[in-house]
Amino acid sequence: MKGSPVTTTDLEPAADDVGTLLELAVLLARRAGTEIVAMRDEAIHSTTTKSSPTDPVTAGDEASEAIIVGGIRNARPDDGIVGEEGTNHGGSSELRWIIDPIDGTNNYLHGLPLYSVSIAVASGDDTIVGVVYNPVSDELYTATADGGAFRNGEAIRVSEKTDLATSLIATGFSYKAERRMIQAEILTSILPGIGDVRRLGSAALDLCTVAAGQVDGYYEEELNVWDYAAGKLIVEQAGGLCRVSDDIVPGAELVLAGPPTVAAELTDLLRSATR
Repeated sequence: MKGSPVTTTDLEPAADDVGTLLELAVLLARRAGTEIVAMRDEAIHSTTTKSSPTDPVTAGDEASEAIIVGGIRNARPDDGIVGEEGTNHGGSSELRWIIDPIDGTNNYLHGLPLYSVSIAVASGDDTIVGVVYNPVSDELYTATADGGAFRNGEAIRVSEKTDLATSLIATGFSYKAERRMIQAEILTSILPGIGDVRRLGSAALDLCTVAAGQVDGYYEEELNVWDYAAGKLIVEQAGGLCRVSDDIVPGAELVLAGPPTVAAELTDLLRSATR
């Protein structure tokens, strides 16, 4: 593996308070991010696929998850952990860590600087810590329950947009070609009702751009909890709404986010386009 080895054996046991959990999540996100950037040239030559030929997993994904999981187990051995690349540790505490080691693996493979490490901590059904880190731009998005949302330490807020017709909306598409065709039809139907559309290729970063007011709304089908757990908390703590619902688009669970008025109008527009 290229780059300096990143270890987690130096981590001290972490307390249960939200601030300490956030510090650990930030530390591990930065360490994993440093490693995946350093090993990218190697990672692109060791790629396999998962759900479809367009759903890649690289050595970078695996190394990132190993760094994060190792750090959590060292500092908090009783916590549960679930990760995109197969980690599923039940744990005996009430806390569960939710990890996406590289959100935006296709971007990572192609050298596009839009990918992230996403780490959330949940207590029961409530997410209490969210961290999303883009190691290329060195942008760190963080949030804690009732603690606000931040980018590189500065508070962020969703946009003040209230008019969907002039709103910039982000979205994403399935790895499965047949589902992408349906999604394209839905997008075609709603385009006259929105200002414009963007597709970044990282759900976690899409949600963070909503939180920072850089786009006005976002929706995407077929996400896993590790894709949106951290970003959802960041949006909510930035004053936005983020819904995970199976009653907006028939046959699919949808994540939808934005300022309250835009989120409500986008929900109605998507429902009308799919009925």
